[in-house]
Amino acid sequence: MKRYFLPALSALLCATGAAWAQNASAPASNDATLGGVRYLERGQRPVIIHPTVEAAKRARKSSSTSGGNLYYHGGTGDGSAGTVGVETAPKIYLVFWGSQWNNNDPSGEASILESFLPGASGSSWLNSVTQYCEGVNSGTFFCNGAGTAAGNKTGEYAGFWYDNASKAPTHPRQSQIASEAVRAAAHFGNKTVDSNATAQYVIATATGNSSSGFGSQYCAYHSSTTSTYGDVAYTNLPYITDAGASCGANFNGLGANAGITIVEGHEAAETITDQFPNGGWLDSSGYENGDKCAWISSGQGASADVTFSTGTFPVQSLWSNAYNSNQGGCVMSY
Repeated sequence: MKRYFLPALSALLCATGAAWAQNASAPASNDATLGGVRYLERGQRPVIIHPTVEAAKRARKSSSTSGGNLYYHGGTGDGSAGTVGVETAPKIYLVFWGSQWNNNDPSGEASILESFLPGASGSSWLNSVTQYCEGVNSGTFFCNGAGTAAGNKTGEYAGFWYDNASKAPTHPRQSQIASEAVRAAAHFGNKTVDSNATAQYVIATATGNSSSGFGSQYCAYHSSTTSTYGDVAYTNLPYITDAGASCGANFNGLGANAGITIVEGHEAAETITDQFPNGGWLDSSGYENGDKCAWISSGQGASADVTFSTGTFPVQSLWSNAYNSNQGGCVMSY
């Protein structure tokens, strides 16, 4: 078996609200040559970035070490929802933000996402997330039936919204994306802590409308924010084909649009297993189940087309602690 690992990241594994507060005044870090935990904007919570193809290649070429299997980081206290570490009953909401989307989708990314997400939920490809759980001790590597498992059932895709009455910021900051996620929570009627404790909001921006660093420092990222509706989990999903090969165009010969579903599948799976970064499941280097398997081009866990109930889409593999007699590895099904 050929196994792939990303190199160690400096220890940024602080999962509690106190740790967020401590880092609120830290300088922003957007020098992301690797995936994993980053602080992008002063006062905002940490993000987990999706590395570019080039960054992943450099990481694997230079690395001889591994962060090992994922382990539970203790969860995040979320008011009446208790301590949240994973999405036990995921709901994925897709938001097309800004009037820039109006009659302006040259790669058809909206329709691809609207077909991909319903098919991915409940699939064997996504099922590896169910081995991870919350309600166990921090430092746990294997749930073995303890706690409450992350969910993977059909119907997780909960709908889309074109919030396109006005323009989105030309290059939205993390804080603006977080605010749009809270706005989406209100739109979808998720105005309680409990309703957001298993929800994620994918904030998709239109072509030419991405955040700074897209395509050169990351392909996407996920994070969370506080609100009167409880903690809200969100993904910053730029218009992926704008980045070309850096974010998956023609990766492994899978077509010009391959990066769209590879990247969003990566983000959806990571949010399910680490809803409010970084209190869920990460390895000792700060990498989640998607990061450890990002942009594998050959051998075990190489990205490939997978057929779902809604069509065939390119996806990457996801890390499974249980693979290879609990030694761990990247798998395309579970």
